[in-house]
Amino acid sequence: MNTSSLLITGIGVISAAGNNAATTLQSFKQGTRNAGPVTLFPTILKSPVFEVQRLPAGYYLEGLRTLSLALVAVDQALQEARLADLTGLRVGVCMGTTVASQLNALQFYKSYRESGAAPMTSVDRFLKGNLAEFIARKIGARGPQASVVNACSSGTDAIGIALSWLKSGLCDIAIAGGSDELNHVPYCGFNSLGIANPGLCAPFDRDRKGLNLGEGAGVLVMETREMARKRGASADLMVSGYGSSSDAYHLTAPSPEGVGLKAALAAALSEAGIGPSSIGFVNAHGTGTHDNDQVEGTVLAEVFGTGLKMLSTKGLTGHTLGAAGGIEAVFTALGLREGWIPASAGFQNRDAAIPLEPVRETTAINGRYAISTSLAFGGTNAAIVIGREAGS
Repeated sequence: MNTSSLLITGIGVISAAGNNAATTLQSFKQGTRNAGPVTLFPTILKSPVFEVQRLPAGYYLEGLRTLSLALVAVDQALQEARLADLTGLRVGVCMGTTVASQLNALQFYKSYRESGAAPMTSVDRFLKGNLAEFIARKIGARGPQASVVNACSSGTDAIGIALSWLKSGLCDIAIAGGSDELNHVPYCGFNSLGIANPGLCAPFDRDRKGLNLGEGAGVLVMETREMARKRGASADLMVSGYGSSSDAYHLTAPSPEGVGLKAALAAALSEAGIGPSSIGFVNAHGTGTHDNDQVEGTVLAEVFGTGLKMLSTKGLTGHTLGAAGGIEAVFTALGLREGWIPASAGFQNRDAAIPLEPVRETTAINGRYAISTSLAFGGTNAAIVIGREAGS
């Protein structure tokens, strides 16, 4: 099946930038950076984070914040896709995550260590933490299910896997993306690695000092053109290509030559059937860490040229780990639909070691295609091409 036959009929998103697409776009226009100290758990660390301040009413699940965030985005996407009832439909669910509500067990371990006993509440939550299974059960989806835990490329990889399901005929509709919560364990971990910024992150900036963690969820409803036609659904966006690779260079650092990212970009462009000149903009991984930004910026300049319109949205959301690929796929789709991308928040000074720089202001974009990239620990690289229907 040609990927041009695979449409995006619904999108949903929640992050510190907004609880839905409309409020997110407003934050993007204003350059709002909703960062601050951690309030979700006790910590003596001071690195700022991008928290979702208020979950919409009815979505709070005690100790299962990743699932709560995912449900918000899924419900938004299903509503836009006009899929209130999934009865009789072959619907797959593929979701990326890293925390998956399964790291909320610190009190369990503390109690067990101190007394030799602990309540089983944390175990129950752990068993409910399979993100795709939970979503599928909640919405009544009947089709393939997979939870992808592949570090920071998880959300992008989940969309890529769902794309393969649709192409191979395993399902007619797929719900895919990523969700992750702010959590004590990764927060301490990134601080221990020395890559958590003591201030606000500045992706691709000469003086960048590391990342800020964030949380949220981003989801796409994708379906075959035939299924959309049967349902009477319309769409102006499509998933056009996906590529993934591993450079196997280092546990946490990307290959200095960017070999894995180059391979992922080449695969995504090939599946989409387009060349680099067709890309209107790239929503880069852009974490604000030294190695990621230098390698990614150099590769993007090499593949697309130094005139590429490029940005990182992590200055507006923080790094949402396994959710990042899903959230940024939504942002990429919104950029194509709206015809503009926001300023790359935090960027001020060009780094002479990076051959291109992100956009400094709200920027009009042309072209029918855009790319979202993800670079992950373990050497994993992923890229997804989002397209817009001709004439839309």
